[in-house]
Amino acid sequence: MNKGDLINKIADSADVSKAQAEAALNAVIDGITDALKSSDSVTLVGFGTFSVSHRPARQGRNPQTGATINIDAKNVAKFKPGKKLNDAIN
Repeated sequence: MNKGDLINKIADSADVSKAQAEAALNAVIDGITDALKSSDSVTLVGFGTFSVSHRPARQGRNPQTGATINIDAKNVAKFKPGKKLNDAIN
């Protein structure tokens, strides 16, 4: 399922227009993104938790040449599914 499919599903189940469904989905995505940018976590009870994790700098290897390279530290988004979500898919 891609974003367009999800918008159609939201529009059908919430009985709203596709434009309204797209605006709602974009607002949710923007809200989660803004929270993660400020290193906050977002918990949707029963669905899961979005959080930021820090990956420290490390050394790696170029698989083609075998040369050692430096990989910069970075923040990555993580998602931990909630119990209801796990129960729904199992």
